[in-house]
Amino acid sequence: MTPYFITFLVMIGIFMVGCFAAKLPVGVAMMLAALGGALEAGCGTDTLRFMVEGEFGYVDTIMTIACAMIFMKVIEDSGALDALSSLIIEKFHRFPAVLLILIMLIIMFPGMITGSSTAAVLSAGSIMTPVLTLMGLDAVTAGSIIAMGALLGMIAPPVNTAALIICAGIDVPYVGFEGPMALLTFPLAILFVLMLGYKQARHLDYEKLKPALVQQDAIRKQYGFRIYLPLLLLLALMIFFKVFKVTTDIGMPLMFLISALSGMFTGKKINILEAVPAAIRTAAPVMGILMGVGMFIEVMTVTGVRGLVVISCLRLPHALWLLAAAISIPLFGAVSSYGACSVLGVPFAMIFASILGGDTVVVLAAISLIASLGDMMPPTALAGLFAAQVTGVKQYTLILKRCIIPMAILLAYACFILSNSKMVAGLF
Repeated sequence: MTPYFITFLVMIGIFMVGCFAAKLPVGVAMMLAALGGALEAGCGTDTLRFMVEGEFGYVDTIMTIACAMIFMKVIEDSGALDALSSLIIEKFHRFPAVLLILIMLIIMFPGMITGSSTAAVLSAGSIMTPVLTLMGLDAVTAGSIIAMGALLGMIAPPVNTAALIICAGIDVPYVGFEGPMALLTFPLAILFVLMLGYKQARHLDYEKLKPALVQQDAIRKQYGFRIYLPLLLLLALMIFFKVFKVTTDIGMPLMFLISALSGMFTGKKINILEAVPAAIRTAAPVMGILMGVGMFIEVMTVTGVRGLVVISCLRLPHALWLLAAAISIPLFGAVSSYGACSVLGVPFAMIFASILGGDTVVVLAAISLIASLGDMMPPTALAGLFAAQVTGVKQYTLILKRCIIPMAILLAYACFILSNSKMVAGLF
C-alpha cells in the first residue's frame, strides 16, 4: 500500500465521517478531509497555505454564481418571473406539450447562467412548482421535472461550471462550447419533460387555472413590457460580448450585476439590503462546496493523490475506459459533481481527447453532462433533495426512482457523444 493511497483513504474516511456521521455541510466535510490529508502526508506549516490556495481556486466561478443569484433574486422580487410564467401559460395553454417545454426552459435558465443545479431548483424551480401543480401534475412528477431540468440547466450554455473546472485542469480555454452543450442538453430537456409530464398535463383546463394566475396577470399588466427588460438586457450583453465579441469581454459577473441594477427600476420595488443577502444565502451552500472542493483538490495535488488517481485511470484496459467514466464520475459526484470533474473529469478528458484523439470541446462537454448526474446521487443529491423540498415530497427517493429512466437515457446519450466526439464536432 503506497503512501499516496493511505493519504487518499484518510481523506475519504474523514469526509465520509464528517458528511454522514456528523451531518456536516459537504463543503465543511471536504475542508476537514483536505486538512486531515495534508497533515497525514506531512505538509507541516505549508498546510495552511495549501488550504488558502485551494479555497481561492474557483474564485471566478464563485463570483459568477453569487452575481447570478443576485440577478435571479432581483427578477424574482420584481415580478419578472411571475409575469413571464403568466404570459407563457396564457399564450400556450392550448398546446400543453409546448407549454411544458417552455416551463422546462424556465427551470433550466438559472442553471444556464450560474452553472449550478441548486440555483435552478431554488429559484425557477420553486416558482414553477405551483404552475406544474395547477397543470395537473402530482408532486413527485413536478419534482422529477424540476430535478432533471436543473441537471440539464447546469450543463446548458452559456455557463457550464463543470466544464470550466475541467478546462482549468487541462489548460483549455472555455471557448466554442455553446453548440456542443446545446446539442447535449436541449434535446434531452424536451424529451424528459414530455416523457414525465405530458400524460398528466394534456387535459389542462385553462379556465380552472386562470383564478390562480390573477396576481401574475396583474403584475404583467401593471408594468407591461418593461418588466422583461433585465432579462433582455442580460441576453443582449451575452450576445454582444460572448457571441459577436465586439470588444473586451466584461465577464459574466458584471453582466449579471448590470442587468440586476436595471431590474431595480422595471417592476415591483425591491429592498436591495434584503435582496442581496438573501441571494447570497441561497448561493452559500454551492459556494461552500466549491471552496471545499478547491481545498480538497489542492491537497490531493500536492500530496500526489491526484496523480495516483490519474495513473490508475490511465492503466485501465482501453476497452474499459468508457465504462469506467460512465460509472466512476457519477458515483464520485455523490461527494460533489464539481469534485468529480476535477478529480476524474480531468484524466478522462485527457484519455478521450489526447490519447484517443477526440475533439476536446465535445469531450469536455460530454464528461460534464455525465458529471451532472452526481447531483442526483445520495447522500448529497443537491438537485434531488432540493427538488423534493420545493415540491413538498417528503421522501427524496420517490423522485430518484421516477428519474431513473431519464438518468439512464442521459448517461447513454452522453457516452455516445463522448465516444463519437469527432463526428459530433463536424456539425459545428
